[in-house]
Amino acid sequence: MDARQQELAARIAGRRGAVRGPFRVWLHSPEMCERAESLGAFARFDCSLPEHLRELTLLMAARNWDAQYSWNAHVHQAIEAGVPEAAVKAIAERREAVFDSEADQAFYRFCREILDDHFVTDDTFAAALAHFGSKGLVDTIGALGNFTMLGMCLNTFQVDLQADKEPPFPDIRGYGRVAPDTEPSRP
Repeated sequence: MDARQQELAARIAGRRGAVRGPFRVWLHSPEMCERAESLGAFARFDCSLPEHLRELTLLMAARNWDAQYSWNAHVHQAIEAGVPEAAVKAIAERREAVFDSEADQAFYRFCREILDDHFVTDDTFAAALAHFGSKGLVDTIGALGNFTMLGMCLNTFQVDLQADKEPPFPDIRGYGRVAPDTEPSRP
């Protein structure tokens, strides 16, 4: 690494404990890395969303992009932050997740519509806006965009699948999709 890359690596390790995952890729472009790390830090630690919704956003984007590294790195953090395990499992299996909180359900629906349909219905937007305000929705889109970029990076550069972890998605093995009838059986 050159001096600029070393400087960025030290800063990332200081904030995040080590240079892992996508940062190992992004360091090849120090300016991109610096900006991605800054946006990622905002989305993860500093945006207006409560921690459990920041983690939920990360899981939803990870599943949307089948980003196993990102999912594995955050699934336990999401549950510890308050995302219900049943909702986490539903998202992993591409089923509709259900939340006890009306605000969390509105948030999930908002994220799901933008990820699946690329648009948000007026009713969904109004419900999410009532709970989170315009700042919360802007922060949500910023977080989804950041975590989408993260998933794209992880898959494109085939970042560590963490062989010691159970594959989190039933339809993904390695860096590809498996047909339901060819999926390995589980005990």
